[in-house]
Amino acid sequence: MTPELQRMEWMPSPPLAPVDSPLDLDHLSRMTLGDAELEQEVLAMFAEQAVRLLAAMTNSPAEAGALAHKLKGSARGIGAFAVADAAAHLETAIRTGHDRLPAFAALKEAVAEARAAIEAILKH
Repeated sequence: MTPELQRMEWMPSPPLAPVDSPLDLDHLSRMTLGDAELEQEVLAMFAEQAVRLLAAMTNSPAEAGALAHKLKGSARGIGAFAVADAAAHLETAIRTGHDRLPAFAALKEAVAEARAAIEAILKH
């Protein structure tokens, strides 16, 4: 076996079946090693970051692709796969020169749904 194959990082894949919630809580639990306090901290950080990134995309359209990429990675990390998919669609629209407005609107909606789910979790 080559050294490159031995150094592969393990990263859990998103679920094969769709998740009804805007957050895959099983994925989040795996990523935080079941630490409930860490889960809440990560969720709060994501909710704040998502708002900042959406505002930055509006204020700096030239940076929107890089910002969408950043949001996509953060969303995948916490199990907000709908946000990650919407961010990926925005990245693609920007890269291919297609109209970014529908993709941006879908991203804002996905973020709003994820933030509502996060708010409900953090209230408990």
